[in-house]
Amino acid sequence: MENESSPHSAVRIYTPSRKETSLETGSGDSSVPLPAAKPEVGPGNQGKRKLVAKGFQKTISKTSLLANFLPTGTLLTFEMLLPSASGKGQCNAGNALMINALLALCSLSCFLFHFTDSFKTPDGKVYYGFVTPKGLSMFKTGPGVEVPQDKKYKLGLSDMVHAVMSVMVFMAIALSDHRVTNCLFPGKEKEMDEVMESFPLMVGVVCSALFLVFPNTRYGVGCMPS
Repeated sequence: MENESSPHSAVRIYTPSRKETSLETGSGDSSVPLPAAKPEVGPGNQGKRKLVAKGFQKTISKTSLLANFLPTGTLLTFEMLLPSASGKGQCNAGNALMINALLALCSLSCFLFHFTDSFKTPDGKVYYGFVTPKGLSMFKTGPGVEVPQDKKYKLGLSDMVHAVMSVMVFMAIALSDHRVTNCLFPGKEKEMDEVMESFPLMVGVVCSALFLVFPNTRYGVGCMPS
């Protein structure tokens, strides 16, 4: 239809055309397609994502807490040498031997470093040594340096407890790595996953309790001096 107007009035009556009517009603050749509906995420997928995120956060949390019991650099050295020792997933008898040697060396360093201590001289220099039943045995001393003879520098029960705790913590973190367990325990992946689900947490609880009973007073190799 055409627009009709009256000669005595300026008001015009607008009648929509056929093309515009087809756009509104959705009929005709120029219909506008409706946007596609977004697929809904089922509750099952959301639950799986939450479980994966929760497990990842728990692993990171346990590892970061346990690492506080280790001398600085021990865990970093282990993580740097492990890819070469594990053969990047292709483990054989030689790789298993290298991993065992790496575990032994890092465990030994964790154990021995807890029998070291240090003291600071008035000029600001720091000297390290081993604690013995008689006192501090220095690695190297300078001229005129007087070694302190305080009782706190003598070997005690707490030193042995901290050394054993450090080895336990290191082994808990090391065995949490699939590159280690898959090489040392082939075919036992499922069993090791079940064991390592709770073992690091148990070690962390035990070591935390022992740390409260035997507080650390040493500032040896791998620790910042006071």
